[in-house]
Amino acid sequence: MENQAVLKKNTNKFTTKDIVLIAMFAAVMAVCSWISIPIGAIPVTLQTFGVFCALSLLGGRDGSFSIAVYILLGAIGLPVFTGFKGGLAALTGPTGGYILGFILMALLYWAGTKLFGSKLPVSIGLLTAGLAVCYLFGTIWFVFGYSKGENTMSFYKALKLCVIPFVPFDIIKLVLAAVISSRVKKQLNL
Repeated sequence: MENQAVLKKNTNKFTTKDIVLIAMFAAVMAVCSWISIPIGAIPVTLQTFGVFCALSLLGGRDGSFSIAVYILLGAIGLPVFTGFKGGLAALTGPTGGYILGFILMALLYWAGTKLFGSKLPVSIGLLTAGLAVCYLFGTIWFVFGYSKGENTMSFYKALKLCVIPFVPFDIIKLVLAAVISSRVKKQLNL
């Protein structure tokens, strides 16, 4: 009986494998942020693809920690964000809310997989809901960040500028990440 309690208690600890995967996916998110595909006026990056892969492959807990490490690396000044940006200014600026929204996405995914499991349809549904929360948080942040001083920005205008052009690409990245991750998980026994 005592051994079972010890085993349950130890399942919350990070193994060396967990720590390595968390660090690896923080690096993957940085590299994905640097990959820019010029489509129209605003380039599309693979940053959200990296976030989706981290959550899908590592699960809610480790994926959340991986995203937190990624954001902390950027906060201390490493150029891990889109356009090789880093520092607190990148997070506190008008578009920083979209990056911070990744944490909300991760926490929603973590809670959702605890409640509903992590089968592919559930994973896609949770990632979609998380993306919507990230969009909402980031857009509200953008409106307040942009509307300082004499500048004004409506919520609708912010959606047209920062969200609507990216939705089709983010949905494609989400589905690809979920499908690829489910196949990779089986191969790596994650």
